[in-house]
Amino acid sequence: MYERYLKRALDFAVSLIGLILLSPLLAAIAWVIKREDQGDVFYRGWRVGKNGKLFRIYKFRTMVMDADKMGGPSTAADDPRITRVGRFLRKYKLDELPQLINVMKGEMSLVGPRPEVPEEVERYDQRERSVLRVRPGLTDWASIKFRNEGEILRGSPDPHQTYREKIKPEKMELALKYLDELSFKTDMKIIFQTIIEIFR
Repeated sequence: MYERYLKRALDFAVSLIGLILLSPLLAAIAWVIKREDQGDVFYRGWRVGKNGKLFRIYKFRTMVMDADKMGGPSTAADDPRITRVGRFLRKYKLDELPQLINVMKGEMSLVGPRPEVPEEVERYDQRERSVLRVRPGLTDWASIKFRNEGEILRGSPDPHQTYREKIKPEKMELALKYLDELSFKTDMKIIFQTIIEIFR
């Protein structure tokens, strides 16, 4: 009942209110990004959502223009593609705020397994594909556990391969754990823990 009705209602209400209340901050961030290099304000990469449906994720752009043509999808903290403003936004997860648009549209949820790029989902086995039965989220247990993902990848000659070896296996187990525990109580615990981690 919660997953089918209340969760979606909460997602819509919270994302709408959040976008309204945060609009001055969002506008300020957009202005700073545009001022830095006159490039696009948003990054809109493809991600795989519920039931395998593709969607464009909204993020504030934290890397140089055409960064996807210069390297892989995983980003180390010392990646030279990250802009000066981008480093600050990533540190405080401010680059993720535009995903409230995805939440409001029903492509994502406030809480759920983080969405992956299509080439990673193609590698899922049957058990792992079960995470696609729910909407991907802004945060989950893995987002908290690997909040410093960029630091883990720092210095790696191949950040995406390091991601696959050191982060993805546990990240997937935490996503599957979330499916087993999915409830209003679990979502609230994850949201509050995420807030604590951001301001720690």
